[in-house]
Amino acid sequence: MAAPATEHVRNIVLVGQDGAGKTSLAEAMLHVSGRTPRMGTTHDGKSYLDFDEEEIRRKFTISTSVAPIPYRDFKINLLDTSGHPDFIGDTIATMNAAETALFVVDAVAGPQVMTTKLWHEAEDMRISRAVFINHIDRENADFDVAMALLHARFGSRLGPVSIPMGVDADFKGVIDILRMKARYFDADGVAERVEDIPAEYLDAAENARDKLCDLVAEADDELMMKYLEGEERLTQAELESLLGKAIAQELLIPVFVGSTIIEQGIKGVMEDICTYFPHPRDHGAFPLADGTEVHIDEKGDPAAFVFKTIADPFVGRLSYLKVLSGVLEPGQELVCARTGRKERIGHLYVMMGKEATDVKSAKAGDIIVVPKLGDSRLGDTLSSDGSLVVAPLPLPTPQYPVAIEAVNKKEEDKLGTFLTRAVENDPTLLLSRNEETHQTVITAMGDEQVNTLMIRLKEQAGVDARLVPVRIPYRETVTRTASAQGRHKKQTGGSGQFGDCWLRIAPNPGEGFAFIDEIVGGKIPRSYIPAVEKGVVDAMAEGVLAGYPMVDVSCAVYDGSYHSVDSNEMAFKTAARIGFRAACEQAGLVLLEPMATMEVCVPEEHAGAVMGDITMRRGRIVGTDSNDAGDTIVIVRVPYAEVVGYTRELRSISRGSGDYTIELDGYEQAPAPVAKKLVEEYQAARA
Repeated sequence: MAAPATEHVRNIVLVGQDGAGKTSLAEAMLHVSGRTPRMGTTHDGKSYLDFDEEEIRRKFTISTSVAPIPYRDFKINLLDTSGHPDFIGDTIATMNAAETALFVVDAVAGPQVMTTKLWHEAEDMRISRAVFINHIDRENADFDVAMALLHARFGSRLGPVSIPMGVDADFKGVIDILRMKARYFDADGVAERVEDIPAEYLDAAENARDKLCDLVAEADDELMMKYLEGEERLTQAELESLLGKAIAQELLIPVFVGSTIIEQGIKGVMEDICTYFPHPRDHGAFPLADGTEVHIDEKGDPAAFVFKTIADPFVGRLSYLKVLSGVLEPGQELVCARTGRKERIGHLYVMMGKEATDVKSAKAGDIIVVPKLGDSRLGDTLSSDGSLVVAPLPLPTPQYPVAIEAVNKKEEDKLGTFLTRAVENDPTLLLSRNEETHQTVITAMGDEQVNTLMIRLKEQAGVDARLVPVRIPYRETVTRTASAQGRHKKQTGGSGQFGDCWLRIAPNPGEGFAFIDEIVGGKIPRSYIPAVEKGVVDAMAEGVLAGYPMVDVSCAVYDGSYHSVDSNEMAFKTAARIGFRAACEQAGLVLLEPMATMEVCVPEEHAGAVMGDITMRRGRIVGTDSNDAGDTIVIVRVPYAEVVGYTRELRSISRGSGDYTIELDGYEQAPAPVAKKLVEEYQAARA
């Protein structure tokens, strides 16, 4: 496939709910165009695009695949994305590389949660939108109901450019509203005949045509005034000349209809994509991090940004690039803006699923794949001098932490290496090491993302690992003043050990740890006082009640004794530990639990259920608010242990429509039942 000119490129990202048929639409377009010899299908594992073993096993898209389709003298880059909420980060990053988002909606279910979320993302990105109503041949399919749901959810700018002839088992073809013709397809969706519209569908077609003209006329002020003054509706030439402008300006969101499985309504979509959908230069300038823009231009200096990376087991890292400017060619050296280092382009690939084809160049606006870039990661910008920096991708923040450990401790290094690479390829994974709990923690979007990571860890790195509960960072403190003696005496035949100190501990709320030296008269030599403090600090780190670090305690050493021969730093350190623990037993030890501030965003109909659930988790409702979309924001303060990994519960309550942010925010005394349970677990572990 020769490198197409910018105006002959169409970058279309397929988005929507899992199961709506995004991959099926891409497979149908590949087949109808002649790009593949058969219609690939997901359900039997014979999809060209869902080729990953996990995708075959789970029967849904996990990671974006590219399907470059030559059609007439155009190149349609179809970007097939996941509709699962755990992989929404990859989908959003891919949307940033497209000019148009084609939403695939099930004719029976209508627009669902992920469709709505991604619709708002597309609005924020200012990319054009279109809709394909799929599965119109399914039982209970209803085109009018589906359109009504779309209008209710997304507004009146949606206008059908095709309508079905029949639904359910009676579906036999589509009416092309733009050309006012009926289009019939044979069983394999390739051959087509175009005829006049049957009489029984003529009224519906005329109504849809009027709606289309109403929307498109707004793209021309002079024409709109004539139209409003009662002149006849737009001529065919006027409609065709303004349609592309109306789509690019989001005055019209075209709606197609068909069935991907039987390949009906596919060819009309492809023709309109090539004829009317915006090409990269039509879409406008690309936003940069400094607030400026770069224009898509073949004549500029070469520049591109990385919107996706994957680790191929045979080729190594593959970087998916959107070419922003100029022409990319093998042998070029570009500078990564983040690192300042040069990256040499060895090969350029056009990917079709997992199949890579070498090409000689890629022009501005196109999508290309480059293998083995050294340090470049997702979101990086490459240019001739490294001065261009594309604005950061609007990715969601993961909130679902899990702790992971190698079954065999000797494989911890391999585990760490794999996780580091996984995080580089997927920014919705966060990796951290908690030195207090000695846990490696991955924070993800949800269970499916974690499960996929674990399977790939085993298959690609050969590491057996397991998930363990994230340890909650409880704390201990004291509630009253107490004193005790710490005395350590040990005689082993030669020099012995002797240390003796009296300690007084007291609450020090909000001030952390304070150590006070009240020794007078040389009862403990000055040289041993630091050892006493060190012993106290060590004892606080270990905890006394349930093995958690202690906080907000002041400790004074006010008396003691020593031996001129047997006393040393180690003896006084040990004595201090003994004395501190003894004083704590009398000082009203309590357990503190970490608190979190959460903002939970849900549609209004789910707000009551969320507030009830938070209350059951010992949370307090701090307040409520609303956003521009009309969703309710519930602000709560809740024990962190009750909501760690709240993703699963919130999705269940809100039917997948809720989101939240969480931030640790201080400590409060844990209730007696919580403290009792943790103390018993600690004592059992010590025993």
